[in-house]
Amino acid sequence: MADKVSPITPSEAAREKGKAIPAAVIEVFNQLIALNYINGSAVFSQNDVVLLLVVRGFSRQQIFNEGWLNIEEIYQSAGWQVTYNRPAFDETYSTTFKFKRS
Repeated sequence: MADKVSPITPSEAAREKGKAIPAAVIEVFNQLIALNYINGSAVFSQNDVVLLLVVRGFSRQQIFNEGWLNIEEIYQSAGWQVTYNRPAFDETYSTTFKFKRS
């Protein structure tokens, strides 16, 4: 008889996602949060994240193909409100992440 399998919970999904992302990705996000943290929040560009990961030896293609920038739920489960803001097709500003204390 097979073991009983239950659906994954949202918090378990975030935890599992965190295990699948290289530690270097979390280190880069943590570094950028700390460097940009002012009055309870931090805002920085997606380009900053990608640049720091490329410097660590990862390729842009790998970063995007593996979904390593999809970290919102991981950080939300750690107590942050995370906003990913990217421009619409007719806008030209940089894509940003905003981390705010919950």
